[in-house]
Amino acid sequence: MTSLVSGPDGHPRCGWCGDYAPFFPYHDHEWGFPVADDQRLFEKLCLESFQSGLSWRTILDKRENFRAAFDQFDVHKVAAYNDADVARLLGNAGIVRHRGKIEAVINNAARAIALTNEVGSLAAYVWRFEPDETAPPQSQTTSAASIALSKDLKKRGWKFVGPTTIFAFMQAMGLINDHAEGCVMRAKAATARADFTKPV
Repeated sequence: MTSLVSGPDGHPRCGWCGDYAPFFPYHDHEWGFPVADDQRLFEKLCLESFQSGLSWRTILDKRENFRAAFDQFDVHKVAAYNDADVARLLGNAGIVRHRGKIEAVINNAARAIALTNEVGSLAAYVWRFEPDETAPPQSQTTSAASIALSKDLKKRGWKFVGPTTIFAFMQAMGLINDHAEGCVMRAKAATARADFTKPV
């Protein structure tokens, strides 16, 4: 069984929240709840890419810095970044200064615009990959759905979107409900998913 910890209100939460107090509000108000907003989806794809090889704590602590540095992850602004912007970002101590990941965000912004022009929205595209599988919560780090989405994104020219990165994205954006059995937020996330109208 997936471990649980007691939250600030005394109710059980997913065990990973116990590693760092700021995880609790993120877990309770964001993680696992369905998202249809393109800007939030793009931001999360970028932040998960930056997390590759690092901890989510590092990225969460720097999230506001990332938002400021990347124009709130507005795809049109980011896609227009040039070499001067890359240099600016590499000089920003408030974010993860990894040239490959920075350049991937710029590349992926252009790819997101192309995808939106093709299918109408990033949300409509992403939610096509909502899985049917019902693996036990937090029992895997990749899935058939995350592998399929990763493969399709790479075919479209996206970078730093491996299956593990995409699985974490799917967990966070509510494409699956991976809250642990017994977590007080599992039922709330399930209700939110049931009430969610998938973008088309």
